[in-house]
Amino acid sequence: MPKCFASGIILGTGFMNVLPDSFDMLSSKCLEENPWHNFSFTGFLAMLSGLITLAIDSMAMSLYTSKNAVGIVPHGHGHGHGPANDVTLPTKDDDSAQLLRHQVIAMVLEPGIIVHSVVIGLSLGATNDTCTIKGLIAALCFHQMFEGMGLGGCILQAEYTNLKKFVMAFFFAVTTPFGIALGIALSTVYRENSPNALITVGLLNACSARLLIYMALVDLLAAEFMGPKLQGSIKMQFKCFVAALLGCGGMSISF
Repeated sequence: MPKCFASGIILGTGFMNVLPDSFDMLSSKCLEENPWHNFSFTGFLAMLSGLITLAIDSMAMSLYTSKNAVGIVPHGHGHGHGPANDVTLPTKDDDSAQLLRHQVIAMVLEPGIIVHSVVIGLSLGATNDTCTIKGLIAALCFHQMFEGMGLGGCILQAEYTNLKKFVMAFFFAVTTPFGIALGIALSTVYRENSPNALITVGLLNACSARLLIYMALVDLLAAEFMGPKLQGSIKMQFKCFVAALLGCGGMSISF
């Protein structure tokens, strides 16, 4: 259930925050009619980002499989008593494969969350309106708390060494302050409604949103619900579904 709640948080972040922001930015009236209003760059880039994420996800697992696979070991000698039996002896058990899966998920998920955190910090740091800053700080604290819970759950499941856990948590913790500091430093030249800012942040948000949505639906929720543990219990499926809804709801309310 905690994993489903964390997955719901990540899914809500992608659908309710990052993706709508990208649509708003790339359809802004501050941008030229051609090409930004004549083509859905957000949808196209999100689609492309999803395919790239799938390719990275697939290749990472393929590299692991080929690295740890063993050859066909003949069993029996076939002295006229029938064909020899070929038996493949795996070197890793299912738990090890599942653990690696969690590690790949955590490594692919963190960059998407980090990019989004930097963008949020940049917007906050570059804002001069006091009323806007107060609202952004409240939303940012709530948002980062839930997003940190989602990412933290994935990192714990990956069972990294303490050093790797610290490094991943450190990068998540410092990206938003770094974005704020960058926004303050660029506040004299950075304008949220300038064409360059809208295009850059909008494209980054489109990529980040699709990565978060893909990871939440495919690698986290689908893998959990189709796994043997939940498939053996309708009651557990219902509880996990409610947990995922609560996670999505929490992120939806925060915006």
